[in-house]
Amino acid sequence: PVVWCPFYEVDIGQHVFQVEKYRLVKERLEAEGLLSNLTLHSPRSASSQDVLRVHTPSYWQKVLKGRFTPQEEGILEIPFSDAVREASLFCAAGTTLAGRLALNHGRAVHLGGGFHHAFADHGEGFCLLNDVAIAAASLLTEKTVERITIVDLDVHHGNGTAAIFADEPRIFTFSMHQQRNYPSIKPPGDLDVGLENGVGDDEYLAILTEHLPRILEDHQPQLIIYLAGADPYEIDQLGGLGLSLCGLRQRDDFVMKSAADCGSGVAVTLAGGYAINPSDTVEIHCGTVRAALA
Repeated sequence: PVVWCPFYEVDIGQHVFQVEKYRLVKERLEAEGLLSNLTLHSPRSASSQDVLRVHTPSYWQKVLKGRFTPQEEGILEIPFSDAVREASLFCAAGTTLAGRLALNHGRAVHLGGGFHHAFADHGEGFCLLNDVAIAAASLLTEKTVERITIVDLDVHHGNGTAAIFADEPRIFTFSMHQQRNYPSIKPPGDLDVGLENGVGDDEYLAILTEHLPRILEDHQPQLIIYLAGADPYEIDQLGGLGLSLCGLRQRDDFVMKSAADCGSGVAVTLAGGYAINPSDTVEIHCGTVRAALA
């Protein structure tokens, strides 16, 4: 199953965050024929109840009314609008839907999501609402699943997710990221692996191979929410690691194999990607979908 929504593409002006990538990924997969035999699911908007499972009432009211100070919007790093709010709500519902579908089908891909910098009481780093946290909390509340592992392989530390689930033993947060990169303050998750600048394919894959199987064996999740960031790419504008297109595909293949080995479902989100050439970002995300379908 593949989850996608046209509302993800909103006008944020000239920006390093290439919101058109969601549509372009879908179009490329359609052109390749990969979506022809798959069911494309469209999410409904997340409810206030869904949001309030992880975000504070005061912050939710601020989002609803759009009452952001210039400083708060500066921390968010994208211009707030009603369309951005609606995109965030549909995106949160999309990741939740992908989680449910993964539990039923083994794997599901959300052509969106991964907004891991949103905290309970504020948004930052392009992230208004934390769709990963909303999805995980919703699935636990529904008793659809008992244990979830969040595998965050975006180039940036999953600070908001780590902070939200700091005291939640049913959710294991694993972030493998560039240490000397945004955010400057990294709240501890259950396992954080900070990488030095320039780490390439072989070293990256060796470190991932060392940690991921052990995490899954110890935590025994029924569901993995995988943030398959495209930004560890060697020519990413907001990253400083050295992974090639081939290395990123090997990363995705290893996550899928590890999940299969432990019998866990996988809900994939695209997370970040800011390559100098936008078509590289699209290709990396499409590679992740191909890995999930392989």
